[in-house]
Amino acid sequence: MNNLEEKIRSALDFCVEKVEFEINPKDIKIDTFHSGGCGGQNVNKVETAIRITYLPTSLVVTCQDERSQLKNKIKAMNVLRTKLLEEKQEKERKELGEERKSQVGTGDRSEKIRTYNFPQDRITDHRIKKSWNKIELILNGNLDKIVSTLSEEDQKRQIEKILSKQKSL
Repeated sequence: MNNLEEKIRSALDFCVEKVEFEINPKDIKIDTFHSGGCGGQNVNKVETAIRITYLPTSLVVTCQDERSQLKNKIKAMNVLRTKLLEEKQEKERKELGEERKSQVGTGDRSEKIRTYNFPQDRITDHRIKKSWNKIELILNGNLDKIVSTLSEEDQKRQIEKILSKQKSL
């Protein structure tokens, strides 16, 4: 029995290592139960089916495909790892989509980004409400002022976003 527990632990450790984020063993609850379906006396006698509950999200994974409890644990951990990874990727995709949407805006004509005013020799960025003079120099490639101002504003917005997330926690 002790040897079987060591195999299970090493199998669980192997599955946990594959995950890009760490699954704390305290965060999972492993239950064993009798498999259902055909299988003869083995089904009634041995608890080979596995139910793993990931406590932080209450995600439940069950496996009763194999005749061995160890193989079912390995399969269930792989399924759990896959589902957690999918949730993480979906969350990242959603955040990235929201960030892109905020950068692009609605796309209406009324939503101006930048105005090039040649008679007044001025370029105005309406997103950050900043203007620069000497339009000829800027159009000839002297973009340092604009790029530095836009990157500073972007950094400010990112800091504000981080601070607002920390306040919500």
